[in-house]
Order: sequence, then structure tokens, then C-alpha cells
Amino acid sequence: MRLGHRITALCLSLVTVGLGVPPAQAEDPPPTTLTMSGRAAYADSSTSLELDLVQSDDSTPVAGAPVVVERRTDGSWAQLGTVVTDEGGHAELDATLARTARDNVFRASYAGDGLHAASETGPVQVGLVRRNSRLQLTGPDSVVDEQQVTLAVRWRTGSGDAVAGRVRIFRRAGDGSWRRELTVRTGADGRASFTIRPRTDTRWRAVVTGSDWLRGDTSGVHAVENLPPGVPVRYPSKAPHPRVHVPRQPHAVGAGPNVSVTRIPNPLWNRMTGITWHRGCPVGRAQLRHVRINYWDYQGYRRRGELVANADAAGRIAAALAEMYDRRLPIRAMYLVDRFGYSSRVKGGDDFRSMAAGNTSVFNCREVVNKPGVRSPHAWGRALDLNTWENPYRSARGTVPNTWWQPHSHRRIAWRSRSHAVVAIMARHGLRWTYGLGDTQHFDAMSGSGRYLARPLGCDGVCE
Repeated sequence: MRLGHRITALCLSLVTVGLGVPPAQAEDPPPTTLTMSGRAAYADSSTSLELDLVQSDDSTPVAGAPVVVERRTDGSWAQLGTVVTDEGGHAELDATLARTARDNVFRASYAGDGLHAASETGPVQVGLVRRNSRLQLTGPDSVVDEQQVTLAVRWRTGSGDAVAGRVRIFRRAGDGSWRRELTVRTGADGRASFTIRPRTDTRWRAVVTGSDWLRGDTSGVHAVENLPPGVPVRYPSKAPHPRVHVPRQPHAVGAGPNVSVTRIPNPLWNRMTGITWHRGCPVGRAQLRHVRINYWDYQGYRRRGELVANADAAGRIAAALAEMYDRRLPIRAMYLVDRFGYSSRVKGGDDFRSMAAGNTSVFNCREVVNKPGVRSPHAWGRALDLNTWENPYRSARGTVPNTWWQPHSHRRIAWRSRSHAVVAIMARHGLRWTYGLGDTQHFDAMSGSGRYLARPLGCDGVCE
């Protein structure tokens, strides 16, 4: 009976073929859906990529299916591994997350077989959990002016791991604003250092910006006090300070006093004309010299000052000031008198304001203070007024620029006798303390015979 059935079926098949009827086609394998996900994690740590493969129509798990997982690195795809789904259509693959988000993109694919269609996930981004940064800036709290110190940077994660990368260094001087000073790179140990040579009190801080895997951070502020290389002046507690304030002059240039004596350059002559020089002055541009010299200021720092003097006196004036430098005898300020503007009272540079600022100067084609019509020895550029605030002048109408200092002396900045170190230095270089206590600030250049190199006309007694 069974054999008969088989013969009958075979006959029917042959008839069908003979009649040209095509056989039934095999059905397409059912479509599948492949999904993948990854839990966000810290960079350099492992996360598990979760894969699930099911039939699309009824979510029946596809078991025993090989799934290829790829990772995109530097823009190119590379195979990370192959996993086989379990009875639930599930598989897992561990991956270590990179520090750059673009390198944490994955995709998976299933090639399919006779029973199930192929499928793929498309790119899947796995997120990064950003770590905290810990940025430190350390170093000495002070530095002697013109010396250098080294500051150190240390960059770590919140868990203490070293971080290599770029760190920006910012600097703030005095009451100024924060400015970017330089950039350093920490090594594999998370450390870097840099050398500074600040010329004033400064504050420093380090800054790193955030990245895909790490939060940004700013270090604490590290203050570096700039200490003077010299000894500051101990000012008497009751002594008045200058009425006119001038800023500190530029830092010293080069070693020692570093004297420079040159002819008067055009920009300087233009500044002088109409203030400290005008038509009718006893000396002209060709007879004058521009003297620049380093000096110690009252705070103990080295500064660069300037003055204009007669060519035949500039050398000895500069030599005397150079010895003061070598002896570390301070000078308050050494600006050209032109800085203080024109004064109709003295028909020249404003000597009243210059004295009130404690300024040291030489040339000023003007009249004697409080003696109208009498030309000052400074008009020849051979008289030096030194530390004028602490060493007053007894004018015809009173003591200027203040009266407190007249009866007071100071071993470094104010002299009231010829035995004082400053007066002795001046004398050694041919600068005479001409009027003594009548004009304590004033010194005149003399010739080798001890005579004045210039004699002011119409000046009897003290002639400032």
C-alpha cells in the first residue's frame, strides 16, 4: 500500500513536469534584527557590549549565530572580535574604552544562514564618564629680584592617576589682569616644571581644559614675592613723604652702574625744547650729553635713571653716581626735569614739582628758585641736585620742598655735614657741596684747580 502511494506520487510529479508546470520555490529565510548597546564607563576601563539577535517578525531568539563586532579607530573600521549567541539570542563582548570619544564607536553584523537572514546594527556610540582633574602648582614663595626660581605642575585624575597633556600657565603682576604666560606639557608621570624670573610680585595659576574623558581644572593661585637684592631705606616714622608721586623707573640694564653717555638724540631734544631748554640759554644741544645709569632705589631694587648734563661735567657726575651705586647708597628717582612740565615761576622746567617728587637731576635752563631774573647754575648743566625731598633748599622765601627734613639727617639719603658718605663721594669726583646746609641737595662740578666750571651771573649767596 505504501509502495503504491509512492508510485502514484511519482507519476503525478512526472505528469506535472511533462505538462510544464514549475515546482514550488523555497521560502526566503525570515528577517532578523541585531541590536547592540554599551554602558558608559571611564576611559581606559572595560565595558561590556551587549548583543541580541532575534527574528524580526516574532522576536524569537536566534541561537548559535556568529556575530562579528568592529571598532572604528582613526576613522577606519577594524574587527574587535566574534561572539556566538546563546539560546536566548544574546552575546557579550568586553571592550576597553579609549580617551577619545570618536574611537569608542562600534558596529556588529550577522552574515545570516539558510534559516535566518543577515542583519547589522549600524554605528553605536558608547559614552565616556569623565574623570575629575586634580591640578597643582607649587614652588618657592619668593625670589630675589633678577634671580630665577622653578615652579612645578602636577596633573592627576581624581583617582590619582598621572595625566600627560598640555597645561596653560597664567600670570598676574600686581593689580593687573591675568595673562597667559606659557604652555607646558606634563609627561607620563603627570609632572612638568618651568623657570621664571619675575621683576615684581606675581601670582601664578595653571589651567587645563576639559576633554572627552577628563574634566578641566584650575590650580590654586601661587604667589611669588619679589624681594629686593639691596637693603631698603628705613624711613623715619614721622618723616613726610614726597607730595608728588612718580612711578618707579624701569629696571636696571646690565651689570653694575652700566654708565652710558651719549649726545642728545632727536626725540629727547624735542622733549626738552620749550621746557628745560629754550632760546637764550647759555648752552645748546651740542654742549649737552644724555647720561643713563643704574642706581639703587629706596626699596632696594636696581633701577635705570637718566639725566642731561654739560659735556664737560657729565663724566664726573656719572662717576660720582656710579660710586654711589657701588656703595649701594640709594637714589629716590632720576627723571629728566622735562617730565614735570614748564613752570612760569622759574622760566624753565618745574623745579618745584621735581623737588616735591624727590627727583635727582642736572640740566634745567631756568631761574633760581624764588629769585626772579637770576639764572640758576643748572642752566649750564654742571650742577647736580640729589635726593631733593630729603635734602631741602633754603630759598629766599622759605625752605623747599619741605621743612621737616632740614634739621634731620640720614646715614644713607640725607646729609648735613661734609663727613657724610655721599658728600665725600661727590668731593672725590670734583663735585663741591657748595652751599652746605643752605642748599643740601646741590653739588657743583669743579675744574681740576677747584674752580667752578661755570659761574652764574647775578647770584649772591645761595644760588639754586
